[in-house]
Amino acid sequence: MAENEAAKPTAPQMRVLGQYIRDMSFENIMAQKGAAADVQPDVQVQVNLDAKKRTADKQYESAIKLNVTSKAKEGDTTLFLLEIDYVGIFHIDNVPEEQIHPFLLIECPRMIFPFLRRVVSDITRDGGFPPLNLENIDFMSLYRNEIARRQAENPPKADA
Repeated sequence: MAENEAAKPTAPQMRVLGQYIRDMSFENIMAQKGAAADVQPDVQVQVNLDAKKRTADKQYESAIKLNVTSKAKEGDTTLFLLEIDYVGIFHIDNVPEEQIHPFLLIECPRMIFPFLRRVVSDITRDGGFPPLNLENIDFMSLYRNEIARRQAENPPKADA
């Protein structure tokens, strides 16, 4: 019976060891220009993901980088710009090497996103705007789109 238990694959394990803002910039363009505050915003959010192995065994960093631009729907005036690089530090065990890349760019961002959402909401509110509540991000779709984009840029070479 002990042999059967040892042969069973162990489930992947992930622990969040820490989270932090690596870099952040918030510019209230509207206040700098002295513009009126009663405009309808059009908010654009760009998302980039990054991940890397840390020096400690089984530790990784996964980062969500957001560029948020809010412009007035009428007149195309920029209201504010927000750039934030939010990082989670993870201990990951029992994930096969060929699956670690998607794990770091899908599952890890999924774990830290709610915290990033709260930070963005607080920053925009403290910056003089209504709190920006980010919609959920489909990290699986982002990952698949990035893989497809890379394959399109570097198509596999046919053997001669």
